[in-house]
Amino acid sequence: MDFLKRIAEERIREAMERGDFDNLSNKGKPLNLEDDSLIPEDLRMAYRILKNTGYLPPELELKKEIVSLKDLINTIDDDEKRLKKLRELNFKLMKLSLMLKRPVNLDDYEERLFERNINDSKDLNHLK
Repeated sequence: MDFLKRIAEERIREAMERGDFDNLSNKGKPLNLEDDSLIPEDLRMAYRILKNTGYLPPELELKKEIVSLKDLINTIDDDEKRLKKLRELNFKLMKLSLMLKRPVNLDDYEERLFERNINDSKDLNHLK
């Protein structure tokens, strides 16, 4: 996936250098982040009400928890506590994968960090 990300970034940079983005029709105008054209018409009002009340769908709430948990893991110095939080993170990632019906991938840095922490935790289990 990192390879595709690099190709996309390279092509965007080349297009910027050529000036392909200089004459876009909406240049300088704010984005319409309220576009709900992809939501079926009969659900739009319900979705808008849920959004205005601060409701998040379960998948997004779980993603939010995963991000917070990853940040927390990076700050934990105690190996046993980190292992417990890594297990919790793993559970939430599996749960999210099941909800989305597809595997959830961490980007390279996060994946390496996760693997390193898992390996550190396995080493600790051998010491007990």
